[in-house]
Amino acid sequence: MSRIRVGVQLHPQHTTWASFSDAVRRFEAMGCDTIWNWDHFFPLSGDPQGPHFEGWTLLSAMATITTRAEVGCLVTCNSYRNPALLSNMAKTVDHISGGRLILGIGAGWFERDYREYGYSFGTAPDRLRALREALPIIKRRWELDVPKPIRPIPILIGGGGEKVTLRLTAEHAQIWHGFGPIETFKHKSAVLNEWCERLGRDPATIERSVSPRQGESLDAYRDAGATHFILGVSEPWDYARVEAALRWREGA
Repeated sequence: MSRIRVGVQLHPQHTTWASFSDAVRRFEAMGCDTIWNWDHFFPLSGDPQGPHFEGWTLLSAMATITTRAEVGCLVTCNSYRNPALLSNMAKTVDHISGGRLILGIGAGWFERDYREYGYSFGTAPDRLRALREALPIIKRRWELDVPKPIRPIPILIGGGGEKVTLRLTAEHAQIWHGFGPIETFKHKSAVLNEWCERLGRDPATIERSVSPRQGESLDAYRDAGATHFILGVSEPWDYARVEAALRWREGA
């Protein structure tokens, strides 16, 4: 049976660096396996003009103030950066962290980011096509650039599109990040298994992660195949919820 992991995603909105960095250190000390932020330019909730920090520069700082937990963006928007550049950024954070980076990536969805920063939003098929083209470039640059990553950087793909996203996951990822409710998660996970079978990959080689909402049963998601639970928190940071999940992990 796969080892159960518990992570936390700190929303980099409506906070300060002092508070955010203190929370990162505290969540690692509590025993979180993974610590994440997100890749947006504006708050997703609360005051839309409120304080917000950029994900990858923040991620580099997170790598320097942690020593054990893996770190990543949940998830990087592929459209915001040239794939060769993103590959180099990821390799650099991998070295800064001592080999603890997970490259979380997805096709992108938050139109305000695109509009206000001058990116072409296009259509969902456009963004998925760009992701499909980017993934081989990212992996190839890791082979060519010097120095190489410390370890083979795990790729996490977030999303549930059955025709493209889950196929890309089967082709390229070590982790799939799905979403609830539980029946949806189970269905999408089954579709991912089907893609693995079509492409000749063992489905067991892809870790299944999920971000349960407040009050949702961790046991039910575990029974549905999830082994990596990433709890989203905003300031004020919900240490009690994460601590409860860590206690649950020990008995799961």
